[in-house]
Amino acid sequence: MTAFGKLIRTTAFRLTLVYLFLFALFAASLLAYFAWNTRRLITEQITTTVNVEIGEITAIYNRRGLHGLLTTMGNRALRPGANLYLLTAPNGQALAGNVGSLAPGVMSVQGWSETAYRRFDDQDKTDHRALVRVTEMDNGFRLLVGRDLEERRRLFGIVAKAAQWSILVVVVLGIGGGIFVARRVLRRIDAMTGTTKRIMAGDLSGRLPVGRSGDELDRLAENLNVMLERIEALMTGLKEVSDNIAHDLKTPLTRLRNRAEEALARSGSEADYRAALERTIEESDGLIRTFNALLMIARAESGQARGNMDDFDGADVANGIHELYEPLAEDDGMRLQVKTAPAPIHGNRELISQAVANLVENAIKYGKPEPGVEPMKADAREILIEARREGDQVLLSVTDHGPGIPEGDRKHAVERFVRLEASRTLPGSGLGLSLASAVATLHGGELRLGDAHPGLVATLVLPARAGGSDRLAAQTQDVPQKAA
Repeated sequence: MTAFGKLIRTTAFRLTLVYLFLFALFAASLLAYFAWNTRRLITEQITTTVNVEIGEITAIYNRRGLHGLLTTMGNRALRPGANLYLLTAPNGQALAGNVGSLAPGVMSVQGWSETAYRRFDDQDKTDHRALVRVTEMDNGFRLLVGRDLEERRRLFGIVAKAAQWSILVVVVLGIGGGIFVARRVLRRIDAMTGTTKRIMAGDLSGRLPVGRSGDELDRLAENLNVMLERIEALMTGLKEVSDNIAHDLKTPLTRLRNRAEEALARSGSEADYRAALERTIEESDGLIRTFNALLMIARAESGQARGNMDDFDGADVANGIHELYEPLAEDDGMRLQVKTAPAPIHGNRELISQAVANLVENAIKYGKPEPGVEPMKADAREILIEARREGDQVLLSVTDHGPGIPEGDRKHAVERFVRLEASRTLPGSGLGLSLASAVATLHGGELRLGDAHPGLVATLVLPARAGGSDRLAAQTQDVPQKAA
């Protein structure tokens, strides 16, 4: 298709033609009304003037008779720009006036009519048009008084010519404006099309161009760019998950196979086989927990969990997690404390509970004071779970006093299967913070990692439920699944 063909097929050009047609129709109607109204006003002026003259001439005839009438008509006919006058006898003979010829039958009909005529003193032989009134007087005399319509015709011609030029200018400017607008829109659409083709070819880094006008195309491009960024993030995450699964799960699967092979190769007792099976089951449970955590992260990042959202109090979640994990913390030599205030939330209770549980598990595993370092605080082995509201946000935080996470590693720590050097010797899959971050993002919030001097403060920042200030009772028991 040629460039001109693409241009005239654009919606912008077609809409311009439609508006051009409507505007031209409106302009033509307006000019037609103006011309018709002007014609009517001139006709009214003519009829008023003729009626006044007929009244004056009739009065003179009544006072001075036929001789006075003939004298008056002769004098009036000689005036510059005079009206049309004609007086005929009962037999139709012309007695006075300045009309040389009329259309046949005009004098025989009383009243108003529009007719062709010629004056006595016309040099050319062309007919003119006039609006005349014929009146019958006493003794059968007939009087014609009229006015030439040349002025009305000229004015109507001026209006008609102005209308023609106006419509021509409107059409030219309209088509030119339509081509300009269509080309501008077409350039932007072509740029968007080129970007989408690159994206369809696999280059997810492409973005639609955004101008500075802030019009609807810019707003559309901005929204599409946000969507593309989200798609790119999801695709990148999917690739990372695939790579991580292939890399990080290879070791436990290999270990699982080696143990089973070792058990088969040995000719041991029933107790040895039982121990090998128990280790295999334990390793399998770890793999199942890892896959369940990945599924939960995928649900959170894809937004599928938005259908199970409800109103609840974040303080109940914190209290439930404290009750569940307090014995585990004591067995590990830690003290688990809780501090809550009303924290109304609208969200997925199961996922938020799981996210807080992951933070608590990380604090129990990694929040102990560093070996060989004398704790500087009496509460060095204390883990604090907090739930409170600050303005339009709800904060669910877990604070420990362990070695913490260096500031440079905090962004990297929330990625899937990432385990920092200090935690590689401890059991875990490296998905706890990833799940917490995905849950926070699902609810329109974020996961913040801060410094407790010493230790780590991991905080879920979530939007507070609008108007929610009352404490909601817990509807379900918070029994999270281990994922950290």
